[in-house]
Amino acid sequence: MTPKSVVRRWIAAFNARDVAALTALYRPDATNHQVALEPVVGRDAIRAMFEREFAAAEMECIAENLFEDGEWAILEWRDPNGLRGCGFFEVIDGQIAFQRGYWDRLSFDKAQSA
Repeated sequence: MTPKSVVRRWIAAFNARDVAALTALYRPDATNHQVALEPVVGRDAIRAMFEREFAAAEMECIAENLFEDGEWAILEWRDPNGLRGCGFFEVIDGQIAFQRGYWDRLSFDKAQSA
């Protein structure tokens, strides 16, 4: 699978809130680093992170741009409330090895408390 195809599957699983399908896309030793938070290391920890996040907030990823460069896919996204961000996914052998996300935590927190 190409990095773009992996990220397309990631978006579908994320929007379906399918934690099992989502975390299956990650390597066992993967790192997910949302820069507003501490890095999360390992598939089990990533699974727990998604379980907590889906329980705490309504989230939807609307892809605006998806690019690929070698082992990397770059996703520019928004949600229905106007929050915007981008993610960088390093994909090795069809699984996410590293993910880094940039988004405005203050805007996210305000939207969730409204």
